Amino acid sequence: MFKTLINAWKTPEVRKRLLYTLLLILIFRLGCYLTVPGVDMSVLSSAMSSTEGIGGFINLISGGAFSRFSIFAMSITPYITASIVVQLLAMIIPSLERLTKEGGEEGRRKINRYTKIVTLILALVEALVIYFSYKPANVFVHTGFLTGFIVVLSLVAGTAFLMWLGEQISSRGIGNGISMIILIGIISGLPSAIVTMWRLMFPTSGFSTVGLIIVLGIIIGALLLVAGVVFVQQAERRVPVQYSKRVVGRKMMGGQNTHIPLKLVMAGVMPVIFASSFMTFPAMIIQMFVSDIATKTGFLAGLYKFSIATSSSSVGIGYSIANAIVYLLLIVGFTYFYTYATFNPAEVSNNIKKNGGFIPGIRAGKPTTEYLTSIISKLTLFGGVFLAIIAILPMLLRFTSLNITFGGTSILIVVGVVLETVQQLEAQLSMRHYKGFLE
Repeated sequence: MFKTLINAWKTPEVRKRLLYTLLLILIFRLGCYLTVPGVDMSVLSSAMSSTEGIGGFINLISGGAFSRFSIFAMSITPYITASIVVQLLAMIIPSLERLTKEGGEEGRRKINRYTKIVTLILALVEALVIYFSYKPANVFVHTGFLTGFIVVLSLVAGTAFLMWLGEQISSRGIGNGISMIILIGIISGLPSAIVTMWRLMFPTSGFSTVGLIIVLGIIIGALLLVAGVVFVQQAERRVPVQYSKRVVGRKMMGGQNTHIPLKLVMAGVMPVIFASSFMTFPAMIIQMFVSDIATKTGFLAGLYKFSIATSSSSVGIGYSIANAIVYLLLIVGFTYFYTYATFNPAEVSNNIKKNGGFIPGIRAGKPTTEYLTSIISKLTLFGGVFLAIIAILPMLLRFTSLNITFGGTSILIVVGVVLETVQQLEAQLSMRHYKGFLE
């Protein structure tokens, strides 16, 4: 691995991409400390002393920018939600579906443009929610129209700038721009988790044996979790394909054996990110129209508590159990949705048939489609349930005295993004005949 890093650094083009990515990451982290104009920092520190619920989730993936009321306070969550909306619309609107499947490069550009428009609309809504939610707490020095306009404009501009940063990392950096921003935001909270564990071992009264046992348990559990995530993310089912010989012009083509690599979790970590954003969306909308919703009762208050139970321990065990069940179903559902959005068994079957190929023991055409669909369904079910269990189990830690936000969802996202980034770097190095990370 170190040899590969040295080879990557020696390669001018790859080194340039790495340095460019590091520069954009540095800009992102500096922006996380740039507070929105018109904010009273002394009042903000008390108002943000405990960020739970939707605020806790946004603060987690924004690298603490939300708790500082930075221009990047909303992080990239509006873009994630917009991606979900556009992909769902593509399933029910024929014109969008044609753009997605048959539009080619031009179609992808149009879909990307629509996603940006929806992102800006959602960012505007979320910025208004944040402003009106914290306005009663006297977080802002002035409460006039101009202050509100500046705050909302700063937040929307911050999200738009992050969206641009993500595109630049994807096109001119090492790839996975949006996921990279989420990754950096999450791992920036790792030092605070280390401090928390240190305080468990060395409280004010001195060394704690119980704290040491708890910390060792957390470390061992995290290592096992990472190993499990890596194993599942890298596991694949190889479906053999044989191509018969055929004459094309004056050349004999085909006559080779190959395989179709079907990942156990084709969707990667996107179902977890989508489900987390989807669960917190109702709370964001309710907060916009109902002030002090956390202290009220009724249907909307119950829906709000249910929505934030993914990242809050103060709503009661009943809401947490209901939230965990829905969260599990959403992760599994989004796993199926994202898998079939990226892998079409009928299209793969037709391509195999057109090129004179077949799966041994399976007839070409519809039987091949049904066979691939059956395999994909089984793999997706296992992968979706695995992702859901990993994301839900660490929620139990919130009912203890531990305050560690770097849980299962964070590890899933971090490991998944790192693996995808390493694979892209591996592809760039393999073009230059270097041995890579994943031999």
